[in-house]
Amino acid sequence: MRVAVIGAGIVGVTTAYELAADGHEVTVFERHGSVAEETSFANAGLVAPGYVTPWAAPGMQSKVLRNLMSRHTPVRISWPLSAAEMGWIMQWRRACEPATFRANRERMQRLAFYSRERLHWLTDSLQLEYDRSRGYLVLLRSEKDHRLVQPGLEVLRDAGVAFHEIDAATARAVEPALNPDTPFLGAVHLPDDEAANCRQFAILLKRAAAEAGAHFEFNTSVEPLNPASPAALVVRRGDEAPRQQAFHAVVVCGGMASTQLLRPLGLRVPLAPVWGYSISAPIREPLNAPRSALMDERYKVAVTRLGRRVRVAGSAELGGDPLRKRKASIQTLYKVLHDWFPGAVQLSDTCTGVQEWKGARPMLPDGPPVLGASGIPGVWVNLGHGSSGWALACGSARVVADLMSGHAPLLDIEGLGMERLLA
Repeated sequence: MRVAVIGAGIVGVTTAYELAADGHEVTVFERHGSVAEETSFANAGLVAPGYVTPWAAPGMQSKVLRNLMSRHTPVRISWPLSAAEMGWIMQWRRACEPATFRANRERMQRLAFYSRERLHWLTDSLQLEYDRSRGYLVLLRSEKDHRLVQPGLEVLRDAGVAFHEIDAATARAVEPALNPDTPFLGAVHLPDDEAANCRQFAILLKRAAAEAGAHFEFNTSVEPLNPASPAALVVRRGDEAPRQQAFHAVVVCGGMASTQLLRPLGLRVPLAPVWGYSISAPIREPLNAPRSALMDERYKVAVTRLGRRVRVAGSAELGGDPLRKRKASIQTLYKVLHDWFPGAVQLSDTCTGVQEWKGARPMLPDGPPVLGASGIPGVWVNLGHGSSGWALACGSARVVADLMSGHAPLLDIEGLGMERLLA
């Protein structure tokens, strides 16, 4: 088939590769000048399937309310809120019910474990080399943190995930550079989880997709789909006149822009941008930097070693000014970095290598993405991965490619289709 993929973030690139590898004639349209320029650009890089979970969870509503005025809260709702975001919050509140949460968590983790297998297969079979490291440490500052993490550990046990509850001394043996002046209770060590550079992987896989026959058109926007002929796209490159291109099928992987693309078809996909932040800086002294990836459980901030850099990422912010970086959120990242790895990176004013980033993570109110047929002939979707896009992308792409080829996916896809949004 002639297939158009709209969007070249990590989800779009993996989708394009899988379709091209299956023999389809693939064209990718991306409004930016390269792959992974938005949500996939500077994320935490964690691939930890057992920790992939919906934001809509029991107790989350009260947690957000309690922390409205907190300076270092990991979750924040900011003003102004659009009408669409207000509606999203109402749906999110309903999805916080325990039974709904458990079902959606199981769906996300099922997809995440499959996706990690697919990521490893792609890496090995294509001989891709990118910054990655093995192991994941969840740091527990206090007995309260230890108590709050226990329900999550039960989930890991049920899923058969390898982990160890360790004391502070053992954690320091795993990560010798941990600040000796920062006291903490202990940690949860997940030796099989990992961290990897999402954008590097996307760039490499884009090359592999091109070698398999995929064509990429950058700096090209796509107009909303036409109900009369949804697989006939109207595209515009820069200041050029719009042109029409016909395809047998279209896969929408365009993040937040997807809502506008699909609206003329009568498809209401309740995506909201949940903003995240990161800082990335070059390592000053390797012995003072983390070996792999860590999560500060109290602040929900990840510290990840990515080659010669350290990335600190966190925060979940709904609403507010999309063009404004919230200073308190950035300061929380610096605080966590200083608490655990002071002096590890170059942060002086004269250092031009420090990158502060804010990015939207397109999230559905109940958590899991939607994959597969849209219900409109010729239109397919791969949307709504939220903060777990890197952890879910490779599996999602393979599922969509299998469905489009008429093959049964190797994964149980219950609850991952558009029918979930219509229930």
